[in-house]
Amino acid sequence: MRPNFRLFSVLSCFFLLPMAASARHIIGGEITYECLGETTPGTNLYRFTMKIYRDCFGGGAPFDFNANMAIYRGKYDGPNSLYATFTADNPVITQLEPEKPECIVNIPNVCVEQGVYVFERALPIDAINSYFIVYQRCCRNQTINNIIDPGSVGATYMVEVTPASQQACNNSPVFKNFPPIIICNNFPINFDHSATDADGDLLLYSFFAPLAGGGPILTFPGVSGCNGAVPAPPCAPPYDEVPFAVPTYKPGEPMGGTPKVTINGISGLITGSPDKQGQFVVGIQVEEYRNGVLLSKIRREFQFNVADCVPSLLAGIKADSIVGPKRYVLKSCGEFTVTFINESQGTISKHLWVFDLKNGTTFKDSMNWDATVTFPEIGVYTGKLLLNPGKACADSAIIAVNIFPEIKADFSYQYDTCVAGPVVFTDKSTGEGGINRWNWTFGVPGGSSTQQNPDYKYGIPGNHAVRLTVSDQNRCSDNVVQVINYFPAPPLIIISPDKFLGCAPADIFFNNLSTPIDESYRTVWDFGDGTTVEDVISPTHLYDKPGLYTVSLSITSPIGCFIADTFPRLIRTEPSPTANFTCDPDSLLSNFNSTVKFTDLSLLANRWNWQFDKYATTTEQNPTFTFPDTGLVKIRLIVTHPAGCKDSMTKVLDILPEIRWYMPNAFTPNADGNNDGFLGKGYLNGVDNFNMTIWNRWGELVFESSDPNEEWNGRARNTGGMSPAGVYVCVVRFTGPRGQPYEYKGFATLVR
Repeated sequence: MRPNFRLFSVLSCFFLLPMAASARHIIGGEITYECLGETTPGTNLYRFTMKIYRDCFGGGAPFDFNANMAIYRGKYDGPNSLYATFTADNPVITQLEPEKPECIVNIPNVCVEQGVYVFERALPIDAINSYFIVYQRCCRNQTINNIIDPGSVGATYMVEVTPASQQACNNSPVFKNFPPIIICNNFPINFDHSATDADGDLLLYSFFAPLAGGGPILTFPGVSGCNGAVPAPPCAPPYDEVPFAVPTYKPGEPMGGTPKVTINGISGLITGSPDKQGQFVVGIQVEEYRNGVLLSKIRREFQFNVADCVPSLLAGIKADSIVGPKRYVLKSCGEFTVTFINESQGTISKHLWVFDLKNGTTFKDSMNWDATVTFPEIGVYTGKLLLNPGKACADSAIIAVNIFPEIKADFSYQYDTCVAGPVVFTDKSTGEGGINRWNWTFGVPGGSSTQQNPDYKYGIPGNHAVRLTVSDQNRCSDNVVQVINYFPAPPLIIISPDKFLGCAPADIFFNNLSTPIDESYRTVWDFGDGTTVEDVISPTHLYDKPGLYTVSLSITSPIGCFIADTFPRLIRTEPSPTANFTCDPDSLLSNFNSTVKFTDLSLLANRWNWQFDKYATTTEQNPTFTFPDTGLVKIRLIVTHPAGCKDSMTKVLDILPEIRWYMPNAFTPNADGNNDGFLGKGYLNGVDNFNMTIWNRWGELVFESSDPNEEWNGRARNTGGMSPAGVYVCVVRFTGPRGQPYEYKGFATLVR
């Protein structure tokens, strides 16, 4: 039978291959079972029901009329073995009409078909191993948001019949309701996804990661393998989970949301509010327990469609908190009359406020859009806001009102107005709700406390606004503000001059470190040299004569608090040094005579710092220095007094660039290597426009050069015939380093 089945499966795959290419419209499924009793001793007969869901529109994969099934026996994580293969035939196909969102005017046109396969199998009771009934199919809609590459990820629909379930001939739980086709974005979900159990076992609910199965391969022979579109037979456990797009989505939070979409583990109620439009694969698992023993896990996988909906009606009020879908909580602390602000939206023809006042009366108001209700006493009250009651499209909001005891913030404070010290604060707040939080702000940056009765020492004076906010166990709060006039005198006068020793004239900055103090305080400084200054917190004073000075300071606060202090012999000023020096020589310096002896003539100095322009420095008192180059040079002498005062003097010397040039009077161009050319000699550093010309007795130019190193070899222009012996006129002209013209005239005697 196995070869025939395999051949049939493969042929079926090829028959369906054109559709398999667009097989992305199967959107979920589940498998449940009933135990029909023993067929023979030790063997139970089971009726399995497999439901597969698909989109109605857009074509895609149809339901498999011969769905390839497999039964594995063993452990989920192994070892296990293939127990049986078969096909589930002829599904009953219906179009589902599940509940759609109420009062929505733009519900997208989405349709779901259900294919129900029912088949029976006899399974020997195994006290150790489970049976796994498996169906696999690829693939999913490419547009799914919460898993990675959904178009290449198939699905595994599986149910495990555990040893405990076999021995008890147990019936699995069955889900009561079909999931909603459309969920509205940013609208609360309130869907009962619970199951029923014929045996009355304990059921627990959770989200789980749907199982992957099959893959996108569409060609033979891979199409029927584990990575193919139609595994035949379905492959053995364990199975990979679908790859969620973490961290935004994960198995326990498959849709995100604000608040997150979750499932209640006891009731199976799915709540939350999706905050993103799209398609989301969700797995819902129900675990069945009997006497603390796990009997079964039934899993449903489904694709939820989240759409942007436009409500035609939405009940809502302004509230302190929202504890559930359309469930609002307000509180009032000490005030028994409460106004409820109606924030409902949509087409509203009638509204009704209803509150139970607990004293045998009920408050009702259908006239006022906002309701004002006076409650009789402290307590918890409930009410409702009904929109269009009795009509087809109606809505309501459930309201809880907490009337709490009044809370009143108050405090006192105590401090010495003239002696700077801490302010002692005493809480005097009252309230029957049990005050348990205090928040103090003391009116200055960073000044705060959460103690009930704090102390605070201000670093700055002023009119400080102190705020106390108190809260009680009901989270009722109140605050109070009092202004503290904090203008004490500093407990100690502290001044810090930037220097205590200087040379006259000396600028001294007196940094007043006394606190608290600001510009509103009156200050009187006496600098000990007959000079006073008022109303300057930290002054600068010029001592223009040498001496030893006593400094006094008095401080008076705006409310008359007074303090004064004297600092004897605080400042000492010494005579300033006088820089002076001579240069020898101080003129007629040149590149041939550039050594200068410097003689210090300074007064009251004990340290010297010579700066010879850019060339060198020295700390000798009477240095000698040779300047390496010509030009104007600055010589600066900085002298220092033993007290650290300084003075300086700068002089400028001129190092002249001297030029020296000499011409010979005769030469013998006979090629004997001795005096064969006529060439001038000298020191020409820095010259420009050099020109040498030689003329014969008839006034003819026989040689010319702009190169001072080029000699006349006796020939006409150094290349023609040899000139006759005789006397020739030589003229040399050039420009000196500082632009002055030079001219030299002489005779060149050519000797044979």
